[in-house]
Formats: sequence, C-alpha cells, structure tokens
Amino acid sequence: MDARLNLFDNATAGKMLKYITAAGKVVTDSTLPAATQQLVALRASQINGCGFCTDMHTKDAAHAGETPVRLNLVAAWREATVFTEAERAALELAEQGARIADAVGGVTDEAWANATKHYDEEQLAALVSLIAGINAWNRMNVITQQPAGDYQPGQWG
Repeated sequence: MDARLNLFDNATAGKMLKYITAAGKVVTDSTLPAATQQLVALRASQINGCGFCTDMHTKDAAHAGETPVRLNLVAAWREATVFTEAERAALELAEQGARIADAVGGVTDEAWANATKHYDEEQLAALVSLIAGINAWNRMNVITQQPAGDYQPGQWG
C-alpha cells in the first residue's frame, strides 16, 4: 500500500509535521507519565483508525517496557483490571476527546472532574495537548492513508 501523499517529502506537509513534532516535545518533556502518554496516544489512534500511529505507539510502548497484556487491553480498558485509576481517567478523556463530534457538548464534566483527581494543572495541560496533537497526527495519516507495519521503535523520536 502506498500513501496518497508523501508527508515527509512534501514541503508544506513537512513544515506542518515539524510544528506538530515540536509541540509534541512539550508533552514528552512534561511530568505526565510516559506510560500514560503512550496509552493515550494508542487509544486515540485506535478510535481514529490510524494504523500508522497505532503501529508506532504500540511498538514504542513495548520497547519502553509496557507489557503485552496492557497493550492488548487498551481498547477494552473499561473491563480490564491492569490500569490504574489515573490511567483510566486519562483513557476516558482521550476517548471523549477523540470522539468530540459524537457527543453533544464534547468532553463531559464527569470525565474532566475524574481527570482532575489524578493530574495537576500542568499534567492536565499536557494531557489535553497530547490528545489534541495525536488527533492531528491521526487525521493527517488517515486522510493520506499512511501505511502501517514498518515502524521501528524510536524511529521518529
């Protein structure tokens, strides 16, 4: 499968990717736990049908020591016992943030309140930024049909 557009060789797309990557570094460098960052990016990518990002975040998380059980259960986190309450709050926020058009009013007050129980304001800002950023990546990759499967852990950062 070939992508509709090579995002990496296109001048305009390349500039956009540089900005999104730079913005993502703010999140990576934050105090939001790295495992939470990977789980959130993975869940949003699953919801958005982004094979490229699902491949990337699954492999990067595994390379960083995430267990296969947790990675396999991200899509069914509500029924899984392997996630902390903080991770569950972040996954709920990620789901609602990815499905913002599906819900009247967007993210619920309950989901936000639950997240505030587990994360300070800086971590909440990182979490919101992460959710917005991964949704941007997902949309670019889905629209251009970026192929999945060849990513190597750490390849992009």
